[in-house]
Amino acid sequence: MGQTRIEKDSMGELEVPVEALYGAQTQRAINNFPVSGHPMPASFIAAVARLKRAAAEVNMDLGLLDEGRALSIVKAADAIIRGEHVDQFPIDIYQTGSGTSTNMNVNEVISHLASRDDLEIGPNDHVNMGQSSNDTIPTALHVSIAMELNERLLPTLRYLQKTIEDKAATLDDVVKTGRTHLMDAMPVRMSQELGGWANQVEQSIERLENGLTRMLRLAQGGTAVGSGINAHPEFAERFAKRLSEQTGLAFTPADSFFAALGSQDATVEMSGHLKAYACALMKISNDLRWMNSGPLAGLGEIELEALQPGSSIMPGKVNPVIPEAAAQVAAQVIGNDAAVTVGGQSGNFQLNVMLPLMAHNVLSSISLLNNVSLLMADKAISSFNVRRDNIESPLARNPVLVTALNPVIGYNEAARVAKKAYQEGRPIIEVAEEETELSREELKRYLDPAQLTRGGIQE
Repeated sequence: MGQTRIEKDSMGELEVPVEALYGAQTQRAINNFPVSGHPMPASFIAAVARLKRAAAEVNMDLGLLDEGRALSIVKAADAIIRGEHVDQFPIDIYQTGSGTSTNMNVNEVISHLASRDDLEIGPNDHVNMGQSSNDTIPTALHVSIAMELNERLLPTLRYLQKTIEDKAATLDDVVKTGRTHLMDAMPVRMSQELGGWANQVEQSIERLENGLTRMLRLAQGGTAVGSGINAHPEFAERFAKRLSEQTGLAFTPADSFFAALGSQDATVEMSGHLKAYACALMKISNDLRWMNSGPLAGLGEIELEALQPGSSIMPGKVNPVIPEAAAQVAAQVIGNDAAVTVGGQSGNFQLNVMLPLMAHNVLSSISLLNNVSLLMADKAISSFNVRRDNIESPLARNPVLVTALNPVIGYNEAARVAKKAYQEGRPIIEVAEEETELSREELKRYLDPAQLTRGGIQE
């Protein structure tokens, strides 16, 4: 046991490590919640500190907090926002559902950093002035998610979209066998296939940007139950304006503080949008894995960048490790969303009581998706090579090309020709020349794979 000091709160005295910047309420939470060993995300702690900074400035402007205390709080909060003192926020994710422990943790650390021999700054009376954990923690949830989206995930997704589009542009001349049900289908250009991926990412960006507008509506100002008790009538508007100036995001007070405290519908929505992108990421990852499969006994259409040995026993084996990592991230994000959905249902009257869990899961999803999307862009999509020989050979033999003859000879006759080509293992053009009245030149026009990727011959 290290040395301790005695701290006091409304429940009495408690021993706290002598080097700790926090006080008794934080220590009580440390003692009460030895659950996962994982503290709240750093981005969330920074968001709480950012709120304390804005609140101190607003309370100073309103004449409620003297300049000396306000500026000291601002200075201490800035240090936390910069990422200093991260070890002073050890409270477990699985704590009181309001996040009161984390709010008081930040209040106590700022109080300790800001106080001087000639200036006492209280965690409740000064740092928490005009606030409650019940509006601060939902606000920090919205602010941290909004900032992580705006500064990290959305720029990354735009980069991934452009990476896919740039790769597609280089592969427009590559015509390959399309697949439905994992079975041979009509041909597509590889640029069309990748274009589908790019559009999935683009739609994810649109969804996230749309959901972001509701994350910008803040609970701050509702205080304990949504009525705004102990907050200045102008606090909410001034707070949102000050926070907007600090972050460049257009924050506003919530339309209803009662809804903002009692529910977390916007967070559930945002988690759903993250899950939707995770599903898109899973699809793209699995397409890459199938296309890369082999290299001899699989599809072998592409060759992903070799990044590490793929087996501890089979020499020379190389695996699609980045798409596999991305698929695992997608699975985790889908699981995170399930917990967030349960959390969103836990609004009881004037307060939701699963806020720390929701904050952790959504911020974790954003971080995971951000990091693995960069890897997908740089180490999978931009760097894979096309194995044209493996693409061209099965394409020429694909009996499904006969689909283009449906308007000319009819579906049933086309099916008969295709079945014969399958059975005899012959190119469809040879069988069609024998079984129909179409000339070789006409068949070349109708069955040209490149032309079929553009919709076929239009008579």
